[in-house]
Parts: sequence; C-alpha cells; structure tokens
Amino acid sequence: MLLAIDAGNTNVVFALVEGREIRARWRIATDPRRTADEYAVWLSQLLSLEGYDRSAVTGVIIGTVVPRALHNLEVLAQKYFGADPLIAGADGWPIALDVEEPDSVGADRALNIIAAHDKHPGDLIIIDFGTAATFDVADYTGAYKGGIIAPGINLSLDALVTAAAKLPRIAIEAPKGNLSVIGRNTVDQMHIGIYWGYIAMIEGLVARMKAEIGRPVKVIATGGLSVLFEKHTDAFDVIEPDLTIQGLAMLWEQQSGKRRPN
Repeated sequence: MLLAIDAGNTNVVFALVEGREIRARWRIATDPRRTADEYAVWLSQLLSLEGYDRSAVTGVIIGTVVPRALHNLEVLAQKYFGADPLIAGADGWPIALDVEEPDSVGADRALNIIAAHDKHPGDLIIIDFGTAATFDVADYTGAYKGGIIAPGINLSLDALVTAAAKLPRIAIEAPKGNLSVIGRNTVDQMHIGIYWGYIAMIEGLVARMKAEIGRPVKVIATGGLSVLFEKHTDAFDVIEPDLTIQGLAMLWEQQSGKRRPN
C-alpha cells in the first residue's frame, strides 16, 4: 500500500491508500521541528490500531507546502519504511501551470487540480478550505489558469480575537434553526460576521469567477471545513473532502513506474 503524506500549514495528514481507495487516515499538527523518530512512534501505534504493520507500506509520496517539514518526512520514509519517497512536484507536474509564476504554485493546489480533473470533466473551480482558502481555476484540458488566495475562516477568527481585546474566543459552526443575520449579543454577532461573511465571500467570488470564465463551470469544494458551509449555500456542485490525498495517489500512479503499490 501507498503511504500518502500531505503536509499543510496547519496539519500533516497521513493516509494509507490501496489503488485509489483510502484505507485509513490520520492527522497531526504541523511542526517542522518534529523528528522522524517522533513521527514513527506516533504512526506505528496508529497503524497497529488499524490492524496494519509497517511492512504493509510499499511506497511513500509526500506533498508539502512547508519546506522545513520535508527533511524529517523523507527520513521517516527511508528509515522506518525502507522507501525513497516521491516528492510531489520535484520532477515537475503532469498538468500545465498557465500562470505568471508557476514555481510558486503550492503542491496542494496542483494535486487538487490533478484529482479534480480526473474525476470531473470540463472547466472547474476548486475551493480548498484550509489555513488559507484557495479558489483555483482549471480549464477543460486540466491546465491551471490561476485563482485566489484568501484568509481561512479560522485564521480570520484568530485575527479578530487577537486584535480586539474584549471579544471572546468562539468555535465556528453552521447555524442551526435561527438564520438571522442581525445578532442580539456579542457571540451571535461574531458568529454571523464570520460564518455569513464567509458565505458571502464564497458566493461573491464564485459568481465573479464564473462570469469571467464565460463557460459552464463545476465548483468543487475540498478541505476539512468544506462541510461547514454546504447546508447554507448552493455555491458548490460537489464536495470532495480527500482531493489532495487522491491527487497524491494519482501522481504516484503516473510517476512511480514499477514502484506502484500493491
């Protein structure tokens, strides 16, 4: 099986993938100082709980937007899984990056496009709700045409609470029952500002992007927070929560050759 590692700014996700089916997944907070040995102790225990041994892993692929975390993840693959990992993007991408600065495109965004284009034909807008919220456009050929980077919802909330001394820290959740956008107390007003403000941003940006593209477009949402918004907006056509991991599995198939996992 393939061990796919998606190292983001907030979390590192480890997934066991067989073919294109995710058998198990785990996440841990991103910390560039975490050593390969620390990863191995944590991961070995989780593998055991799911009924797997380290010998089940026959290949490793890593996608990261945190360069400082890469070395320890490479050591993890080599020392504990006996595998030279494939680094997503190290040998280029199988899609065209039709933007002014292709080298600056994050691995997660390229991987999302690879998976989304494979699963859905036509022009696409892929929205990834992570530390940042990214809106990416892929045309019908699978080429990346550009996009938008906005603060993630938790990042926005953290900035609000940090900068305003009297505002309490709240948890973001979808409204239940009362859908009023006129809050009667501080906490309600914060929920409205963050949640409905984010919905308005999503709908407004998607509408503008669709108008600029000028052709039918499918909107795909991904990332752990995507399900937070689906009940209160029609902006998404489909939610694909594991798009980045699926992109890693597809890239492995394309680039690993004889190292393809069993």
